[in-house]
Amino acid sequence: MSTLRDAAMKSKAWPFEEARRILKRYEKKPPEKGHVLFETGYGPSGLPHIGTFGEVARTTMVRRAFEVISDIPTRLICFSDDLDGMRKVPDNVPNRDLLLANVQKPLTSVPDPFGEFESFGHHNNAMLRRFLDTFGFEYEFISATEFYGSGRFDTVLLRAAERYDAIMGVMMASLREERQQTYSCFLPIHPETGRVLYVPMKEVNAKDGTITFDDETGREWTLPVTGGRVKLQWKPDFGARWAALDVDFEMYGKDHSTNTPIYDSICEILGGRKPEHFTYELFLDDQGQKISKSKGNGLTIDEWLTYAATESLSYFMYQKPKTAKRMHFDVIPKAVDEYHQQLRAYPSQDADAQVNNPVWHIHGGQPPVSDMVVPFSMLLNLASVAGATDAKGLWGFIRRYAPGASPETHPQLDQAAGFAVRYFTDFVAPKRVFRLPTDAERAALNDLRAALADFAAAGTVPEDEALMSLVRDTGKAHGYENLRDWFKAIYEVVLGSSEGPRLGSFIALFGVAETGALLDRALAGEFASA
Repeated sequence: MSTLRDAAMKSKAWPFEEARRILKRYEKKPPEKGHVLFETGYGPSGLPHIGTFGEVARTTMVRRAFEVISDIPTRLICFSDDLDGMRKVPDNVPNRDLLLANVQKPLTSVPDPFGEFESFGHHNNAMLRRFLDTFGFEYEFISATEFYGSGRFDTVLLRAAERYDAIMGVMMASLREERQQTYSCFLPIHPETGRVLYVPMKEVNAKDGTITFDDETGREWTLPVTGGRVKLQWKPDFGARWAALDVDFEMYGKDHSTNTPIYDSICEILGGRKPEHFTYELFLDDQGQKISKSKGNGLTIDEWLTYAATESLSYFMYQKPKTAKRMHFDVIPKAVDEYHQQLRAYPSQDADAQVNNPVWHIHGGQPPVSDMVVPFSMLLNLASVAGATDAKGLWGFIRRYAPGASPETHPQLDQAAGFAVRYFTDFVAPKRVFRLPTDAERAALNDLRAALADFAAAGTVPEDEALMSLVRDTGKAHGYENLRDWFKAIYEVVLGSSEGPRLGSFIALFGVAETGALLDRALAGEFASA
């Protein structure tokens, strides 16, 4: 039988594939810095979002995978580019006039429109850290303002002055002719206005470690590149950061992929070793359009967590990161149920299968036990017919189906029941369209109703399979060669949807007598006329 490390070394799970690439990086000798460094970057011009969660969650999955196959210590840094100039005012903040007066200043020099922190950058950094802490990520935070200002970046900045022509050669090849005329990899911070300036250099003095430029008014200035007086443009900054920190692994979205050769080249020009990188596909909305913060399409982290637990979002993030996925409300129920399916399978799997199971990566090799004795999709249908306004309204049905279950013994199920009621109310109920049965369907539904009445009269509690057989046999008796058409008719007449639950399990959960009463109401046209 494979040990965990043996299983990990041959696993096809993408975090282990990435981890093995990092391990190969140090197959000849361990890192001089004594650890392997993972990095994620954050632009604090706005609040953290679902992409931030995905990037840190996925990087953590690779980090945990690496820790299984190697004894080299690891670190994860979350780097905030808060020295970047604020180019425009976000739409979702108060005191916009205050921010408008500070456009192009570093984010940590822009006043906090919320009036809570030292600056807008400090506010957004605090939101980021609270965001990451809420999900239990293990990381170290680095502020670009502190990194530049403390001198930790000085060696690389002086080297950038020495190798300015080489850096500019890389950058010029990627720029349009018009942009080439004014471009410099150095962005001086104006000593008087505090604005980040996008101006060409008149001189870069490698010996003195200074740059000379004219500001927007034509005044000439000479500044040292060290001590936070000058920052790098974002593309050179990417590669320079890799060189300064000796980063071993960083992932980013496909929109960065064309810049990867630039980042790598600048890292190497500045004396660093380019890291292993992983490019993931971007998320799409329900129309197949790329999710955009400015457009507001797609899901936010808060929206997902309004209807499902964090683990289901982690599961969604784990799945096929190199494939573009639609991320909208309809994917939530499927993600919840698939996550718990994998969770239930995990204890009976051997080591080879466990390291390929998404829940191993979601929980760092220590997945909990699932208590979801009722699938989330079933809870949604139960919410549809039970008229419940909260989780308590579903527990009477759940206890009958699973007598040993309670909110105390099954907290995941209790939480999911609350989410199901909320999801049904907000998304399912408004879309339901009931119809009256055809004459043939009415005859079949009446027979199903009569059979359920016989069960109820006998006082028996049939198993799910017996009830499923009853539904199937009724459909066959009424000439349904394709039972999908029969099930679809039940769903449309009784639930107001063309899709629905496994009917045997649903009847067992909702109750035989209760299902009979539901059929009576549907046959009477009560739902279709509502």
